[in-house]
Amino acid sequence: MGLSGLGQGRRRITRSRVTLPPGGPPARGLLSAGLWRGVGSVLALGSVWAALSLILADPLRAPAPWVVLPEMWHLLVQGDLRADLAVTLRRVGLTFAISMAGGLAIGLALGRWSRADLWFGPWLTMALNIPALVTIVLCYLWIGLNEWAAVMAVALNKIPLVAVMLREGVRVLDPDLMAMARLHGMSRTERLRHIILPQLAPHLLAAARAGIALIWKIVLVVEFLGRPNGIGFRIHLDFQMFDIAGVLANALAFALIMLAVELGIFAPLSARVSRWRGP
Repeated sequence: MGLSGLGQGRRRITRSRVTLPPGGPPARGLLSAGLWRGVGSVLALGSVWAALSLILADPLRAPAPWVVLPEMWHLLVQGDLRADLAVTLRRVGLTFAISMAGGLAIGLALGRWSRADLWFGPWLTMALNIPALVTIVLCYLWIGLNEWAAVMAVALNKIPLVAVMLREGVRVLDPDLMAMARLHGMSRTERLRHIILPQLAPHLLAAARAGIALIWKIVLVVEFLGRPNGIGFRIHLDFQMFDIAGVLANALAFALIMLAVELGIFAPLSARVSRWRGP
């Protein structure tokens, strides 16, 4: 094969990973329809909640939406909910970034090098199965009741999960595409962009979704046990007062933010990944 043939093959590989399927990108109407379906689903869930609260008929133990939602609004307008949300969001964002970076590096290494996985795979399995409460308590005992300990406790719990998901994604990379890329002289950067990342994108997205869903829950536990602010700390105070409406109001506020992240960030990213990977 001549140099011109090599160049043409290289260009075909490069273009094949970024070509959109016939019909081009989906119309905005599809995204809007998905958003409205999400809103309708939330309203249906609220209806189920209201029906259950009426059936149980116990406003103290099972407060209805018309009790919890005004409480949440009151905490937002006149209480400390906005400040607590900001603190918890900062912790969630920081630990999410650390977990994704650390898990990505470990997952890529163990997926690419079988000897490394042979030696360190059992370590990863053990780290994955250590209870979150143990890691939190140990970090507080070793580092102290401070912000750094809280962030590290959550990150250490989530890095193994991300690493395992990315390791499995690397293992199923198409070897034929990699061999063809090497045959046509694609650089490492081009292989990463056009061959590796399009195949790993679904695994990255799944790791991000699972990671952030678990991270914010563990952040609440960290705040519950040893921080003087945040949603978890506020839930701790409500727990001491046996204020179930307050517990639900604080938890619901952050859950709604996570729902907005899913609908506004992860759902569009998922659609983009599907178009990026091509038919």
